[in-house]
Amino acid sequence: MVLGKGSTTATLTTEDIQQLLARADEQLLVGAGLDPTNKRVLVIIPDGTRTAPIPLMFRLLYEQLGQRVAQLDYLIALGTHPAMLHGAIDHLVGVPAVQRSGEAGYIIKTPYIDHLLGEPAAERAERYPNVRIFNHDWDNPQVLQTIGVISHAEAGKLTDGLLTDDVPVRLNRLIFDYDLLLICGPVFPHEVAGFSGGAKYLFPGIAGPDIINFTHWLGALATSMRTIGIKDTPVRRVITQAAGFVTLPLLCLAMVMQGQELHGLYIGDHATAWSQAADLSAQLDITYVDQPFRRVLSAPAEMYDDLWTGAKAMYKTEPAIADGGEVIIYAPHITEVSYTHGKLIDEVGYHVRDYFVKQWDRFQHVPGSILAHSTHVKGTGTYDATTGIETPRITVTLATGIPEERCRRINLGYADYRAIDPAAWKEREQEGILYVPHAGEMLYRARGI
Repeated sequence: MVLGKGSTTATLTTEDIQQLLARADEQLLVGAGLDPTNKRVLVIIPDGTRTAPIPLMFRLLYEQLGQRVAQLDYLIALGTHPAMLHGAIDHLVGVPAVQRSGEAGYIIKTPYIDHLLGEPAAERAERYPNVRIFNHDWDNPQVLQTIGVISHAEAGKLTDGLLTDDVPVRLNRLIFDYDLLLICGPVFPHEVAGFSGGAKYLFPGIAGPDIINFTHWLGALATSMRTIGIKDTPVRRVITQAAGFVTLPLLCLAMVMQGQELHGLYIGDHATAWSQAADLSAQLDITYVDQPFRRVLSAPAEMYDDLWTGAKAMYKTEPAIADGGEVIIYAPHITEVSYTHGKLIDEVGYHVRDYFVKQWDRFQHVPGSILAHSTHVKGTGTYDATTGIETPRITVTLATGIPEERCRRINLGYADYRAIDPAAWKEREQEGILYVPHAGEMLYRARGI
């Protein structure tokens, strides 16, 4: 059963959300024998690289549950993104920032190794006395627990034979300290899974490196062009299979955004709530164009602070670029390739999928998520192992704060952002040119590509 409301034209009000939360509490929790009164509840939420009304949901969930439950904690589904600290978390959940001295804060990175970064901010502790916020720690074995294994035979069936490895399914073991899990996050077209959201907040959101690397490399083998904006994908099948190992009660609050506006909220089991949200997202978050563009200036939103996240400006416009065309990622604020994985990316560079596949002995030691990011950014293309010639379908150019020498070294183009006037691009759509501001969530696709 899913409770939901969504529209391609109207937006949800605070009252709409309150009513849905109250009905979900009554029908999907209490009515199903899952009364959260005096229980421990963990809410899994995205980090700051997703547009969603998390501050509003934080407040309304507390109004609905906070006075009844023993604990209402939050775990940030970072995947492999860097941990969020202090002011960033204040902003994420809408708690007013307060003056702190030294390293005082309230974010806990890893409760199992006593990595407490400070005491709760006074104002937040007063308003939400039974709430704590945790960062996921994907590469720390001490916080991970194996909950199952997808066998190589199952993997082969789920992936249409693209990958046939055994996949250990590991999640942050913090979840086992709770009686009820809530997934609360938005659904958008996604380059690896087809659409984000739902159980993707578990895998890779709070998962270990095995399944993170497996699913990302799987998405790269399928290619972003044939994955993004598609509901039934090999990666989504693996995610759904892995989620079956989670035996704790789990409720999903799947949101659908268009820009800053909330158009839909679906509450229920993770697969059905996500599916209904993805259907609405497909109508709101995909723009079809009749003819592909020769050049695209794609300016990622400032919530993306490195190329690892800001490359969504490429993924979301690649299907709208003609063969031989160019996408320029225009982001003067981005000065780093990846705060987590930059060293490995510098070693590997950016290449088309077959560059790795046809030289597998050379690259098989590299984590799948690194190879996937590399080929997603470079886009589709070919590699001739005999001649060593790599031929990308399009050119990817960085107009960022990343120096030219580094751009060339990692096999991407370079342009000086100071020489680019975005306003001039806005007037040239009829010339086969497109300017995309706040890029990263709206998918552009040319009909026939």
